[in-house]
Amino acid sequence: MDNWRIFKDENSLEYKVRPYFNHSVEFKKHCSVEERMKTLEEVGWNVFFYPAEMVTGCDLLSDSGTTTMTNQQWASMHYGDESYGGNKGYFLLRDKIKSIFGDDYFNDISINKPNAFIFHQGRSAEYALFASVGQLGQGLVIPSNGHFDTTKANIEINNISPINLFSKDLRNNESTFPFKGNMDTDKLKSILIENLGKVPVIYLTVTNNTGGGQPVSMQNIKEVAKISHTNNIPFFLDACRFAENAWFIKNFEEGYKEKSIKDIVKEMFSYVDGFTVSFKKDGLSNMGGGLFIKQGGLFYEKHSNFLDDITNYQIGREGNPSYGGMSGRDIMSLVEGLDTVVSEDYLNYRVRQVQEFGDAMTKRGIPILTPVGGHAVYMDVDRFFEGTDMKPENFGGISFTALLLGLYGHRACELGHFAFGSLTKDGKDIFPDVNFVRFAVPRLRYEKDDLESVAESVKCLYDNRDLISGVNVISGKELPLRHFKARFVFK
Repeated sequence: MDNWRIFKDENSLEYKVRPYFNHSVEFKKHCSVEERMKTLEEVGWNVFFYPAEMVTGCDLLSDSGTTTMTNQQWASMHYGDESYGGNKGYFLLRDKIKSIFGDDYFNDISINKPNAFIFHQGRSAEYALFASVGQLGQGLVIPSNGHFDTTKANIEINNISPINLFSKDLRNNESTFPFKGNMDTDKLKSILIENLGKVPVIYLTVTNNTGGGQPVSMQNIKEVAKISHTNNIPFFLDACRFAENAWFIKNFEEGYKEKSIKDIVKEMFSYVDGFTVSFKKDGLSNMGGGLFIKQGGLFYEKHSNFLDDITNYQIGREGNPSYGGMSGRDIMSLVEGLDTVVSEDYLNYRVRQVQEFGDAMTKRGIPILTPVGGHAVYMDVDRFFEGTDMKPENFGGISFTALLLGLYGHRACELGHFAFGSLTKDGKDIFPDVNFVRFAVPRLRYEKDDLESVAESVKCLYDNRDLISGVNVISGKELPLRHFKARFVFK
């Protein structure tokens, strides 16, 4: 048929075919509302303590390590080499890191100044970095576009102060700016003046998980790099969702539409001196992380004495440098996962699914942060409870997540007044700039109907929001990382 071009092509269809098909399924355990509510009461209404097998809806607590892996990843695990030193997966991972991020991020194993450090997950890599720079003195600060909870904790454990410099657009509900994850560079310049000589690194998170999962523009990466290097300060990325961030640059930043995801990633990492990463996100792996320092970069040149300290930390707490706390099987699945995550077919579907989930919320009137980011939908708790008696100290996000799980079987995560809040010395609440409930969508795990069900359930709570009471904190309010540990009771 010679005139086939007169027909609509597949890209013009309203419903797009997934770029994958299901290979196997697992049926969920049935639990009644009464069973879920009873269990939640037993664990103090903290969704982190709740048994996963009793989540009968969507488990959107995290997108970390919850990916449904591909056939290639499962098959590669059979080739996992569990040798204590120099396992074959280490060399495959080395080549993959160099091909994606750049040749300067992984020295040959024979070089006596290693710059690539494998860990079992990202937070261990963060601790290794912050423990090393913490030796540079007292009163240090690390500015970021948004430190996540465990990142903030790892910084504070090492007696450094984390500072969040959110974009001016972040809480502007009228703004359609596609890069609300950017760092406020005007505030950054002020921070550097106020803390002269006290900033060991500048840290930029892509995408900005604390700031609503919003992406960071290439222009902002370049601006922060220029400010950092003009002030002789190393510049690092928290790169957990590097591929999703590259997708936004390709689709929404001028001059990148015709560039490949791989080329955009290479450019992103060309401006920085190192990065930490949890491969449990954009490594599509169930386990893994790393700290990678650019050979010849500012950190490598200024602080080469820290490289042995980091190696000692890695050996002492994780394992031999060639496996660094990961099994050989996990390393092999990570190598395959890094191939998949920079595929445009995968990323197009991945981000579209999250955006369609956001659309399902919006059409039901649920107040969410827009535009929607790449890995999660963030509900604005303040706007959700607007016009009710809910006060900041009542921690409405905690009430919401408990009821969503108990009544409808869906698990989400409060990332707001409780998770990022703290107390003064005399016990008064300090509330953060952001107040969200995050619905983090695991990669390749759920389908449209699943997420529509979540949106419908949220709508049920929204329609009855004036009936939702706040909570009292019965234990753990004064603790660091308190949202992982606290227990609550409804008022």
